[in-house]
Amino acid sequence: MKLNSIKPFLALILSMFVLAGCQSNDTEDPFTADQVPADSQQGSDADDADQGSENDANNASSGTTSGAPGSDSISVEERAFQQAQEEKMKAQAALREMRTFYFEFDQSTIKSESRPALAAHAAYLAANPSAKVVVEGHCDERGTKGYNIALGERRGNSIAKFLVVNGVSKSQIEVVSYGEERPVNSAHTEAAWAQNRRAQIVYQ
Repeated sequence: MKLNSIKPFLALILSMFVLAGCQSNDTEDPFTADQVPADSQQGSDADDADQGSENDANNASSGTTSGAPGSDSISVEERAFQQAQEEKMKAQAALREMRTFYFEFDQSTIKSESRPALAAHAAYLAANPSAKVVVEGHCDERGTKGYNIALGERRGNSIAKFLVVNGVSKSQIEVVSYGEERPVNSAHTEAAWAQNRRAQIVYQ
């Protein structure tokens, strides 16, 4: 009789143990691979954003650097061109300082060494139409006064013709002959006569 009364009680205890075991096996791990904690996910996103910003900055920096040589190259070329233009202007200004041109005895032909300076005067006058010049013709003391006046005029006209051929308007030029009347050297020597056989450009 005692054994039969204990059996229901044992069965109840056994059932409780079985239920407890099943409940323990069905419990899920709150940190599975598909359920990453929110704080951890946010940290990963922030790292990715920082990495992306850094890459963008590097790309931008790389692009700027790659474009720089082209800009530098252009500016160097421009600077070289400007310097060349400045040197050319200085050379032209120096040539225009030469305003007296010499001739051989009894000649009105322009010497080859006079042409660069005359070309500089022509370029300036052509670029400045309001500028005007007087070309003065001179001779040494040999020959008659009338002949020397005519020779001085031929010398002045030679200079004027050169300027006109090189772009200067005739209205910018006046020719005057002084013959032998205005020597720069009054000695009666070959050296003095060579200095007096001349034409001069005088800017107005």
